[in-house]
Amino acid sequence: MINIPKGTKDVLPFESYKWHYVENIVREVARLFGACEIRTPTFEHTELFLRGVGDTTDIVNKEMYTFEDKGGRSMTLKPEGTAGVARAFIENSLFNRPQPTKMYYITPVFRYERPQAGRLREHHQFGVEFFGADSWQADVEVISLAKTIFDKLGVKELQLNINSIGCPKCRKEYNAALKEYLASKIDGMCATCKDRLDKNPLRILDCKEEGCKEIIKDAPNTIDYLCDECKTHHDNVCKGLTSIGLDYTVNPRIVRGLDYYTRTVFEFISTSIGAQGTVCGGGRYNNLVEQVGGKPTSAVGFGMGLERLIIVLDKLGHTFGGEVVSDVYIAPMCDEARQLAMPLAKSLREKGLSCEYDLMDRSFKAQMKYADKLGCRAVVIIGEDEIKECRASVKFMYSGEQESVSLDGDTIYEYISSKLS
Repeated sequence: MINIPKGTKDVLPFESYKWHYVENIVREVARLFGACEIRTPTFEHTELFLRGVGDTTDIVNKEMYTFEDKGGRSMTLKPEGTAGVARAFIENSLFNRPQPTKMYYITPVFRYERPQAGRLREHHQFGVEFFGADSWQADVEVISLAKTIFDKLGVKELQLNINSIGCPKCRKEYNAALKEYLASKIDGMCATCKDRLDKNPLRILDCKEEGCKEIIKDAPNTIDYLCDECKTHHDNVCKGLTSIGLDYTVNPRIVRGLDYYTRTVFEFISTSIGAQGTVCGGGRYNNLVEQVGGKPTSAVGFGMGLERLIIVLDKLGHTFGGEVVSDVYIAPMCDEARQLAMPLAKSLREKGLSCEYDLMDRSFKAQMKYADKLGCRAVVIIGEDEIKECRASVKFMYSGEQESVSLDGDTIYEYISSKLS
């Protein structure tokens, strides 16, 4: 037997309704905020992620699925969604359209890392990207979009953490202060962070090693080194969140794990799934488009892990709207009835009722048990007597009520619809 690769998961037929439910809600909320869907390739040129995500990040250094294609080109399965959207924004000249360009996506992403609760080597992200808006209002709008999704889903055990990591101008001063703080503690740091100290010290704040976490707990805070512009932007974001009634905590240790972030960064943390509780993270990345070959373009967005979100909803006892069930099951009791079942099913489906009929040559008793297991709400019974009288017996499984009606697609549809509405 060939088993599924480690860090991947099948979404089985009796589970997929949960995904449909969540996907429908995130799409609808995105629509309410004026965002349209973008779909980018599953793999891109490796250079896109080296330039966009950053060569000092764990994603690029440790986690990317990179391969050489038959033409000798280096390709990478997308480890996150934003860089591909930035490439598409440039390549398709979306900057020539009215701004901002508001986009969302639902996509698989691939990272070679130790599988965690809701974070597999192949997992799925819902992401939102607003390109072309530099205002603090855009930051608040994107955070509000994410919160609206959680509200629509009924997720209440959430904490919003925000921070500002400034711009390249004030980042330079902060990096100098951070290096000075860490210089005497380098011996206690992991090998990766020792390497980061000169290349990108900010990444050290995102290290998950316990020794490094202990070292950085008293490190300088980015918000204490913000330039006037970045400080004003951050203050306005905080005021904006307050104005829409969104509670938040300023957490100076949030920097996010990608190099393209500037100014606002944020995370929504759930207390329902243990230590790995981040269900949404994002922020502003004003330099990304330029880094991957475009003109300077402001941008802000987030990524939301769907697996983690579904785990949270399961733990909260969410019903996801209930499993999808068929409206009608047609139970033929003889060979002639089996011939009638197919056109009747076609007629009911054309009118909008989901419908099944026996494909296994089951006995009538077995068919009724099967219809009950499927959760079908009505069963249309056709036997020799019914055929002689040109009638069918319709039984409603939830009430036990049974009625004889004309063996005609229109009549059966109207009768069942009137009872199920």
